[in-house]
Amino acid sequence: ATRREDLDETAEAKLGGESDESAEDDLSDDELDAIADAGAAAIRGILTSMGLQGGIDEYEGDEGEIILDITGDDLAVLIGRHGRTLDALQVLVSTITNRKLDTRYPLVVDGSGCRHRRRVKLEEIARGAADRAVRQHRPVQLRPMSSFERRVIHVVLRDDRRVDTESEGVEPRRMVVVRPR
Repeated sequence: ATRREDLDETAEAKLGGESDESAEDDLSDDELDAIADAGAAAIRGILTSMGLQGGIDEYEGDEGEIILDITGDDLAVLIGRHGRTLDALQVLVSTITNRKLDTRYPLVVDGSGCRHRRRVKLEEIARGAADRAVRQHRPVQLRPMSSFERRVIHVVLRDDRRVDTESEGVEPRRMVVVRPR
């Protein structure tokens, strides 16, 4: 499997279905606001049914995606072990929003900046793996990761001319291998 497959997998996970790269280019600001509002409403409904309270901060991510960051106390149950519950919540919110509005646009659901902090840590891991692969003149295998995590590694290293990245294995043991060029 290749880096492109991971990028496609993550797009599918974000969108709750198949990737549609042109979707974001065709939407107006009002339509983007409607998507964010629908996603936030879905989250509020889910929080209420779980007996949780929290605010929702909306902002645009580095790659144009809409990030809905749930804030509040006691969000550990919402994040889950290794962020798995948050991943499931993201798929659910994306599916609800896409069906309600009959459109596809990447939504990222975060919990008190958990994904952002994880992304920063993954960027450090990626750079360290690239340095190690070059220094040792051999491939470096990273631990198994979710499609979100693998995508971060690929994106961070895509412009690093010293290395190539590739995903190997089968879920849930799929991992990134960083190879020196």
